[in-house]
Amino acid sequence: MTQDNKSDSEVKLTHFSHGMGCGCKLRPQYLEKILASLPIGNDPALLVGTESSDDAAVYRINDNQAIVQTVDFFTPIVDDPYDFGSIAATNAISDIYAMGARPLFALNIVAFPSKKLSGAVLEQILKGASDKAAEAGICVVGGHSIDDEEPKFGMTVTGIVDPSRILTNNNARVGDDLILTKAIGTGIISTAIRKEIASDQARDEAILSMKTLNRAAAEVLADFPVNACTDVTGFGLMGHLSEITKGSKVGAEVFFRQVPFMESIYDFAQKGAVSGGTKGNLEYYSKWIDWDADLDEIQRYMFCDAQTSGGLLISVPSEFSDSLLGSLKAKGVLRASKIGSITAGEGIIRARY
Repeated sequence: MTQDNKSDSEVKLTHFSHGMGCGCKLRPQYLEKILASLPIGNDPALLVGTESSDDAAVYRINDNQAIVQTVDFFTPIVDDPYDFGSIAATNAISDIYAMGARPLFALNIVAFPSKKLSGAVLEQILKGASDKAAEAGICVVGGHSIDDEEPKFGMTVTGIVDPSRILTNNNARVGDDLILTKAIGTGIISTAIRKEIASDQARDEAILSMKTLNRAAAEVLADFPVNACTDVTGFGLMGHLSEITKGSKVGAEVFFRQVPFMESIYDFAQKGAVSGGTKGNLEYYSKWIDWDADLDEIQRYMFCDAQTSGGLLISVPSEFSDSLLGSLKAKGVLRASKIGSITAGEGIIRARY
């Protein structure tokens, strides 16, 4: 029986795409060349644009309000349509939280192979996204769709923020501690699922993490003097930390043993569950990384694993980090961990065991 003829409950969405989730992002080395030729917006009301590689654009409305807008979509990261919609929505809304903003509403972005998959599959994708948006306290108010050979789904999300409280990824300060709010490993586990070598426990851990909103973490951050923030997605922990260090003109030191990793990902990676996106991240970002000789290739892949709907990466003055960690855990952000610190330097990350 072909995929086309299977019942909706048997359809495996990942078999309809060339890659999975945020791991399908264009390679950073490719994007860098293309974006370098494009103009940077010079509207004085544009508070955050393309110059900082931030998670969303921010446009001032008045002295007390600014609009925050982001867009994110990708190919299926899981087989279940409802989970795919939920994860894609969680991932898109995360950019708003990473900017210190509150989401207001969302629009759907749909590409769907209507000749290969039934409308019931699309309905479940949209239902998963709608339920997750409701959990975030927002409405989905429309969208745009096209017929495509490969399913893709995401959202554009609009939020609001006080211009004086915007969080960006280019304001980290020497002496800050680095805190990560979710475990790393969704890229490796998703690849292991596709290769049919992942355990049910690993699959469930990754899906639960990807479906968990960064809302609780963002609400905690509002009470602390955070200097920089981003969410960890397709460019991996090292790629998104590199955006912080290069943008802030600082260095960083991170410790493998302090990073929260999902169970069994070292073994999965050893068996070949490393996506092309993760390999591209290691190749590209290593020019800014001073690798500890004790870190083997698999551990370096783990540092660079292309995440989907990952956690927030936070740079906060060290005197507040323990209190911030305590508040995060009290709010249910149980995997939040201090993974390193901001140091002097020009973008270089020292990766230590």
